[in-house]
Amino acid sequence: MHAAGRAAADTLTHVGRQLAPGMTTADVDRLVTEHTRSLGGVPAQFGYHGFPASVCTSVNHVVCHGIPSARHVLSDGDIINVDVTTQLNGYHGDTSQTFIIGDASEAARRVVDVARRCRAAGIAAVRHGARLGDIGAAIEALARAEGCSVVRDYGGHGIGRAMHQDPHVSHVGVPGKGLRLKAGMAITIEPMINLGSPDVEQLDDGWTVVTADGSLSAQFEHTLIVTPTGAEITTLA
Repeated sequence: MHAAGRAAADTLTHVGRQLAPGMTTADVDRLVTEHTRSLGGVPAQFGYHGFPASVCTSVNHVVCHGIPSARHVLSDGDIINVDVTTQLNGYHGDTSQTFIIGDASEAARRVVDVARRCRAAGIAAVRHGARLGDIGAAIEALARAEGCSVVRDYGGHGIGRAMHQDPHVSHVGVPGKGLRLKAGMAITIEPMINLGSPDVEQLDDGWTVVTADGSLSAQFEHTLIVTPTGAEITTLA
């Protein structure tokens, strides 16, 4: 799990260093495919339930599952979440980051900052004996304090030999409620934070999820393993 996580993180870092206005999201997909394979891995998203690309590229008001396209050109001021999942030697590493393209607005920078801190708050709640509700409660409390909302329709998940496994990891919750975590469990924490309403809609392509009110959305994700005292993050570059 650590090897797969490092590979995914290294690919995400490789792509992030090259993002610039004028690139297309198809360029991002090509970079992810090439770099993942150079590390001996497989882009796990390609073909997953028919997904047509190696990476999800979610720009501005796109919450998640954005499909790369040669027609979608990144512009100065955009924010883009790049979601990389690498399969390496039968195990998976899943990680994402929202990058700022050029000189973004204060609002865009704020939602990116809050999303990053919400992921950290969720991870800080993880330890052997904690409950899934503790994770969601920590994320939701921070987002609300910052005037943002948490998407409820999608969440983190168990991960290992499969990309998506039980349990579902909600990013909202009640402290002390939900499944009890045990040392050795591997999960993702990946809060999607909106500037406006938490409501989302799925487009006709069957994949792309957008904010219902058109507000900006940002997301950060790590894969981690529960330990007796906290968590080991596998997706560190």
